[in-house]
Amino acid sequence: MAYLTKTLCGALRRGACAAVVAALYGGSAGAVTLQQAYQAALKNDPTFRMNFYENEAGKENAVLGRAGLLPSVSAQFSNSRNVADIENIAANPAYNSTSHPRYISRSSVVQLRQSLLNLDAVARYRQGKVQAAQSEQQYDANVNEVATRVVSAYCDALFAEDQLALARVQRDMYLEQQKVNQRLFEKGEGTKTDMLETKARLDLAEAMLVESQDNVVAMRNTLEGVIGMDPGELDKLSDGFRVTDLDIGPFEKWQKLALERNHELAAGRLAVENTRLEISRNKAGHYPRVDFVASYSKGDSESLNTYTQNTVNRSVGVQVSIPIYAGGAVNAQTRQAAANYERTKADLDARTNKLMVELRKAHSVVQSSAHKIDALIKAVESGKELMKATEQSIKGGVRINLDLLNAQQQLFTSQRDLAQARYTYLLGMLRLRAIAGTIGDTDIREIAAYFRP
Repeated sequence: MAYLTKTLCGALRRGACAAVVAALYGGSAGAVTLQQAYQAALKNDPTFRMNFYENEAGKENAVLGRAGLLPSVSAQFSNSRNVADIENIAANPAYNSTSHPRYISRSSVVQLRQSLLNLDAVARYRQGKVQAAQSEQQYDANVNEVATRVVSAYCDALFAEDQLALARVQRDMYLEQQKVNQRLFEKGEGTKTDMLETKARLDLAEAMLVESQDNVVAMRNTLEGVIGMDPGELDKLSDGFRVTDLDIGPFEKWQKLALERNHELAAGRLAVENTRLEISRNKAGHYPRVDFVASYSKGDSESLNTYTQNTVNRSVGVQVSIPIYAGGAVNAQTRQAAANYERTKADLDARTNKLMVELRKAHSVVQSSAHKIDALIKAVESGKELMKATEQSIKGGVRINLDLLNAQQQLFTSQRDLAQARYTYLLGMLRLRAIAGTIGDTDIREIAAYFRP
């Protein structure tokens, strides 16, 4: 019995998880730290790459909007070969004549146009700046999202490895317990019931071990998909980690930060502003447009009327376009833009409410996880003491084999729940900062510091 207790406690202290993973992934690449995983995801994650180029495209909206207010210069050139039929009709039909001139006509025009009054272009310019800013805020929100996904995938992979290590140690414990029961039975000191009890636990442990192995592969594949590389052997959460190292403060502090700095909400507010400007842009369809136009044109036999003539024309002037009736399209588009404006405002309210619920949930998870970690640390220590006490009681004839098996199972469960609570705490803290819009490389480094090779 003493051997069983030493096997369990010693294996967990020596990091059985690392041994198991090394056995499964002996040929894998070098270890990847959490910080390295985050940097790799920024380069390799397909979803984030899509977000990056989406932001690059969004930046151009500012340039596109400004283009309508800047001068535009265009040039045209044509060169054609012509064959014409000219019939000269005289008063006396006898004097009618027909000619078939063949000639080459050339025309070139350079024109400059500058808007003097164009409310549509002004609205597009303002929209372009808002859209570019909205794209930037959405990109920052995506950076926070990829950080959360990386840490979540990293912790999920670690927790799967922890479960695999515990499952393997548990299986080995029941194997050794089976051998002990067999020896005791052969000496007449054990019972058939003890052997059956242990065998039942052993069969269940074997099934859990297979399931844990499959889960490790799945979680590592998920992490590999995010960071775009083989993660190798992962850093483990330090045994000295304590939740008192991170002070989250009251919920109101995080709520205020989220309302002020959250990038998703900032993007939503800019979306509202964009739809408001869309109303102004559509209303501009009722107003005249005034352009300054300057052109230089040169022609060589441009038409039959100027056949055999070369012309040069220079013009400077103002062009006014006045809309009169467009079939009701302008009014319809304005009403449509107004409806979209109300929709985006409602969407912003819904998004704000959703984020506040998520923020409250994350804050509660962090607080509850902190208390849960403290309780589970005590539960693990109590579980170890219980195993020792049960072992002594069995020697004294007070307890039976089933009591020891139950004590072992309780310790395994406490160890697993403790690891999960620690990961949940870190993920909750990261989620809090992501919603508050304060996450960055410093936060990743701070969390990564709690992991050790």
